[in-house]
Amino acid sequence: MKKMSVVKLKSPGEKHRTHRIGWLRAAVLGANDGILSTGSLLVGVAASHASREAILISGVAGLVAGAMSMAAGEYVSVSSQSDTERADLERERRELAEDDEGEREELASIYVARGLDHALANQVAGQLMAHDALGAHARDELGISTHLSARPVQAALASGATFAVGASMPLLIVMISPEYLLVPIVSGTSLLFLAGLGTLAAIAGGAPILRSAVRVTFWGALAMGLTAAVGALFGTIV
Repeated sequence: MKKMSVVKLKSPGEKHRTHRIGWLRAAVLGANDGILSTGSLLVGVAASHASREAILISGVAGLVAGAMSMAAGEYVSVSSQSDTERADLERERRELAEDDEGEREELASIYVARGLDHALANQVAGQLMAHDALGAHARDELGISTHLSARPVQAALASGATFAVGASMPLLIVMISPEYLLVPIVSGTSLLFLAGLGTLAAIAGGAPILRSAVRVTFWGALAMGLTAAVGALFGTIV
């Protein structure tokens, strides 16, 4: 009698990053906006030949207003998304209570469209609905999952806090740099900060590093160049 060998399956140990989407998007957006908007503001004010004190006051005001605006904007925006998700789930809950069989057929048709034959699709739909009917429809019909669901408070805190951190970087540069070199130094260091942010975001999200860094640096350079031109123009007129 032959002995049956037991094959032990090893866990592949795959690491996915989709669970980071909610906070990562808000954090990158906040930090990027903090560096870019504050750096551009400081460069524009400095280009108008304002004093260091006026430049710092403008920067601090921009930091506070920007952080609050980002946090409030993220909260309102993501709350709207969360309200829509809850409304869809509530409607799905009612449909399951009123027509369970029709909902099972609808779920099965989704699996058929993904490549399963009708018999297997019906079996899968039946087993998943027996386990968690609402969860199955939320995931496969509505595209709502635990990892990707809207979290307003998390998004608001991540965006507001990272904006403040990002904005504080060019402000610090203003405090330690010679006044007559503020425009080139703030511009250059802000672009370096943006490139570093793009690199960190790419590493955290598993995206190509060079493309991410170049993309954020290009738009940062464009924004600061335009702001400096406006500041120089109005400073000359005044």
